Amino acid sequence: MEPSGGEQELGAVRLLDLPWEDVLLPHVLSRVPLCQLLRLQRVSRAFRALVQLHLAGLRRFDAAQPSRGALEESHLREVLSKDEYRVSSPRAPGAWGLSWEGRLLPGKNSSGANRQRQRQPPPLHQLRVEVPPCLQVGPQIPRAALAWLLRDAERLQELALAPCHEWLSDEDLVPVLARNPQLRSVALAGCGQLSRRTLGALAEGCPRLQRLSLAHCDWVDGLALRGLADRCPALEELDLTACRQLKDEAIVYLAQRRGAGLRSLSLAVNANVGDAAVQELARNCPELEHLDLTGCLRVGSDGVRTLAEYCPALRSLRVRHCHHVAEPSLSRLRKRGVDIDVEPPLHQALVLLQDMAGFAPFVNLQV
Repeated sequence: MEPSGGEQELGAVRLLDLPWEDVLLPHVLSRVPLCQLLRLQRVSRAFRALVQLHLAGLRRFDAAQPSRGALEESHLREVLSKDEYRVSSPRAPGAWGLSWEGRLLPGKNSSGANRQRQRQPPPLHQLRVEVPPCLQVGPQIPRAALAWLLRDAERLQELALAPCHEWLSDEDLVPVLARNPQLRSVALAGCGQLSRRTLGALAEGCPRLQRLSLAHCDWVDGLALRGLADRCPALEELDLTACRQLKDEAIVYLAQRRGAGLRSLSLAVNANVGDAAVQELARNCPELEHLDLTGCLRVGSDGVRTLAEYCPALRSLRVRHCHHVAEPSLSRLRKRGVDIDVEPPLHQALVLLQDMAGFAPFVNLQV
């Protein structure tokens, strides 16, 4: 804490005096919302360097990161108790008093010169940590801010940019993909201004990709999906909801090339997908656990029967609004305990009677 005269009080401990790599990076900055990082880096050159060091080591970046509010007192106690710190009761919302036993002598942060601890503890001093409430980041991140946040990131394993769908373009995303070849999960749902170029860069530069969400990306076509199927051998989860340019031929190619590893696939809201694609998926995806066919109007009972025969690992199936799927084709899956979003006809009748009269459990349906 600095006195009113502007000179630092003897023995006072400020936030930047704490070890960067041992305390601030893993236990404090990792809990600060993105929009607060943007504000924090404007405070001083030292804070800017601290934030850049944190961003360079990010493993996960989610533009939809919700506000975590202020750092919780319990978390501060857990972290700081390891190094002879004490946390006193808060005196103001979002701030805690922090007492230190054993003052650090002047020196660099933990990544630089060695730090020494004074044997005789000085009088206790307080350090306030204030984390103002922050709104969800989402599309509030300007293009320039996103570029700054990700410019040094080279270790990303998870990247979620769906909230930036209104303006995210190939020019914004392709350089990030090129710098992070170890990406395993990418979420681009609703990013309609991207193109086949992004998917090509993702397929070529990220061979470890396991999870990909392209829901409501109308630009995804058969040629783009073929490139993905050819170059992403580790792909396990794929969301193609409302990718209406995709037809049976593209799904068949995906099943033949990458079906052995697929565990989750969504083809929902695509009237171009029919039984031919579903049957090929069933024959080539023995590990398939989740399949979403909601609104696939051309899918019928033949495709579902093939799933029941060839997919022993199937755990959930979504066929709501698939009007050509009959109950007999679903009964075999129900007996295996597969979660199906369409209720059997008898259950639907009981619910309807209960809603109308309130005595469905006592109705003899054989009369």
